[in-house]
Amino acid sequence: MLETLITSKTRLRLLIKFFVAATNKGYLNGLAQEFGESTNAIRKELNHLAVAGYLKKNQENNKIQYLANTMHPLFSSLQKIVHQHLGLELIAEQVIDRMGEVQTISLVGDYAKGMDTGTIEIVICGHQLNHDYLVGLTRKIEAQIDRRLHIKVSKDIPEGGIVLYTYESAN
Repeated sequence: MLETLITSKTRLRLLIKFFVAATNKGYLNGLAQEFGESTNAIRKELNHLAVAGYLKKNQENNKIQYLANTMHPLFSSLQKIVHQHLGLELIAEQVIDRMGEVQTISLVGDYAKGMDTGTIEIVICGHQLNHDYLVGLTRKIEAQIDRRLHIKVSKDIPEGGIVLYTYESAN
């Protein structure tokens, strides 16, 4: 979906990296290594995104750290678009709908770090969850989002994950 709007694969990967989670950061050389691309191609796209105001640049000694500009008026819209592109909203909606007493849904693994590896890892925390529903749901969602999906059920909220959903009680 997003590939038709943003034709530069590098730019799309950078948007996913920085907008899947506002806490994701990166340096030029690290991003070039992570994406397997030249530093020049990465630098060009980082500069475009920084000039447009989507990314912030922080100078640290002789290195420049890049991160999403959370104050940009389109930040939340871009983040929502990235989440929709990855299928995260669809996953959350489908899980909450019929899974049982879901407390949290967290994104973990490579996607939580902003790396588009093709396998989305989700951890669901809750009580009395419908495990049978989960098996069929995984296949159905994989077909819809065109990515592999690995869902783990746990009693503990994972550290370093991005919380996609938290149950809010009506107290």
